[in-house]
Amino acid sequence: MLITIEGIDGCGKSSLHEALAGRLRDLSPVMTREPGATWIGDQVRRAIAEQVDPIAEALLFVADHAAHLREVVRPALADGRLLISDRYIDSRFAYQEVSLSGFLPDPPGWLSAVHNGWTIIPDLTFLLVLPVETALARTQKRGAAEHFEKTEVLTKVQNNYLNRARAEPGRFVIIDGALAPETILNFVESKIRKRAGK
Repeated sequence: MLITIEGIDGCGKSSLHEALAGRLRDLSPVMTREPGATWIGDQVRRAIAEQVDPIAEALLFVADHAAHLREVVRPALADGRLLISDRYIDSRFAYQEVSLSGFLPDPPGWLSAVHNGWTIIPDLTFLLVLPVETALARTQKRGAAEHFEKTEVLTKVQNNYLNRARAEPGRFVIIDGALAPETILNFVESKIRKRAGK
């Protein structure tokens, strides 16, 4: 079973992902992330830092996704493992639709075509949502901001996430990211255990 955690930067998804590793230890989940689970992910992070051409950046994200599927996702699912990913394909659409705007005539259509036929759709996606100003206040504590950590960009990104959630209500679970971390953790753990029959 493939579970993903999504949301804009500063929403608390990475902290939730880390906490779930401990809470669900008895289920032996495979904890992974995009980008970063493969060597290509390191190049993606470099591209973000250096603000390369948006199309090149998007293609690096796609390459990382392909490697992630081959090296981590498909083997784990073939073994019947529970897989929990910090970011996955929805991040690509949410963020790259914004960064590709003005560079391609139809960013959503292009992204859909690039992924068509080979990606794996998650069984369940937790989307953490909170005010962009709150998210940015959190990210500022981490140091240097990445190029998309701006109010106007993250507002569009969050709207893209919400549009995807509305299009697939059976897959997405929307969570108020402003709730106490323990409250969110308890809720998500319960949902995963129920879905996994554990």
